Amino acid sequence: MSDISSELVKKLREATNVSMMECKKALVESGGDLEKATIILRKRGMSIAASKAARTANQGLVATSSAENGRIYSLVEVNCETDFVARNAVFQAFVNKMAEIACGTDANLADLCRNEVTAKVAEIGENIVIRRSVRYLLSGPGAIASYVHLGGKVGVLVELGCSNENTAGNPAFKDLLKDLTLQVAASSPRYLSSSDVPENVLAAEREIYSSQIKDKPPQVLAKIVEGKMKKFYSEVCLLDQPFIREPKITVSQLLEAKSKELNDRLLVRRFVRYQVGA
Repeated sequence: MSDISSELVKKLREATNVSMMECKKALVESGGDLEKATIILRKRGMSIAASKAARTANQGLVATSSAENGRIYSLVEVNCETDFVARNAVFQAFVNKMAEIACGTDANLADLCRNEVTAKVAEIGENIVIRRSVRYLLSGPGAIASYVHLGGKVGVLVELGCSNENTAGNPAFKDLLKDLTLQVAASSPRYLSSSDVPENVLAAEREIYSSQIKDKPPQVLAKIVEGKMKKFYSEVCLLDQPFIREPKITVSQLLEAKSKELNDRLLVRRFVRYQVGA
């Protein structure tokens, strides 16, 4: 067996993040050649990743990052097999790194970071999957904000637009944007407004409601169905939802009130919500 110094093992460990034991094995196998040992570990990591790829990864974390003074935001979800690993500092640092990389690209993050994922699978010993990611680039006057809830289990991005460039710096505007991120996190809207709900979803909902009250007279049935559809919109459409801080008004009414207060036209341009495993 080759005489492998602890300094050489440590150097390989720092370069690869693989355990000291595995580093020493690779160095012994390579006869102390650092470059060959690195290749051995990479191949071994790919083998480990392949063997674990079929294992279910439905735990994990979401994370956000920002760039260019808040003009760009990203949101990512990275899955692992157990909540124990999700609470591991090494895994958390990896997820944050993925969010940082996502800020700089619209490419498929899983494809882009395949080698990094393979190395992390070998290091941690669980299947790891970059499930999804999104990048928001501010598309006009306004601002983007993020919010991560439940220790990284829920993450949100919201872009709030205005007409006047100066409005975005107003504390009232910033408070509204923060409230909207909390709204999306807590109320889990699927669409921005009722006009964004696909026709097939609307048809399915109406069919369900009609079947529940099919014995009613046609004129009564139509009114009941429309009433149920209004409730449906208030559950799944952000603008129709009751505002979490003041449920007597909707988010749409809140935006109208804040628009008058700030003497500007405010609108939610887009939002996204990730929940681990959902």
